[in-house]
Amino acid sequence: MCAIVDLLKDQQTYCADVDQAVMDVARAMVERNIGAVPVLRHGKLAGIFSERDLMRRVVVEGRNAERTRVGDVMTESPLVVSPAEDLENCLVLMRNYGFRHLPVCEGGQVRGMVSLRDILLRDLSDKDEEVRVMRAYISTPGM
Repeated sequence: MCAIVDLLKDQQTYCADVDQAVMDVARAMVERNIGAVPVLRHGKLAGIFSERDLMRRVVVEGRNAERTRVGDVMTESPLVVSPAEDLENCLVLMRNYGFRHLPVCEGGQVRGMVSLRDILLRDLSDKDEEVRVMRAYISTPGM
């Protein structure tokens, strides 16, 4: 498997600010088809806001999503990984802690977000390529 930096090459990461309304962040998540966003305070990672946070801390608690600030319902101080982190190690962290998303940070700055789906799709793509190469090898005349 490759490093996270390989997944982040073409990624544009949407980040929320702690003072944004939950409804605005939820709309942005739906528009971008993403399940979690890094939340920043003064440009630095303060937390992560996920669909799970929305359900547990807003919907179930009956909070008003227009008035509730994302900083009040986010998961604070999330586990982060560096861009050089191996994808296999990310899978282990996700499994051990029950996460589906990991913020990728370098020098205190958010560089991206990696999801379980991103990793699994990359792994599947790598395996498809391996199968293609093996089939080409096997069907080469003289082998």
